[in-house]
Amino acid sequence: MKTTLDLNADLIVRAKVLAARERKSLTAIIEEGLTLRLRGPSLKPRLAAPVPVSRCKGGLREGIDPCSNRSLEDAAGYGS
Repeated sequence: MKTTLDLNADLIVRAKVLAARERKSLTAIIEEGLTLRLRGPSLKPRLAAPVPVSRCKGGLREGIDPCSNRSLEDAAGYGS
């Protein structure tokens, strides 16, 4: 179906650049965007669950590097 839309010029330029980069038509890019937007409420961003905060005092045991995933995993018993 053909239709006429009055769209922001910068938005069209960006869409054309994306279409060229992905070797798609501008129509395909617009259809993809509309499809994603119209999928429904399942794609609405969810609020992140609150992160539990420990009120304990003392910090990490000596020798555990808080900037090292390996050190933290080893301390938690997940290390290999």
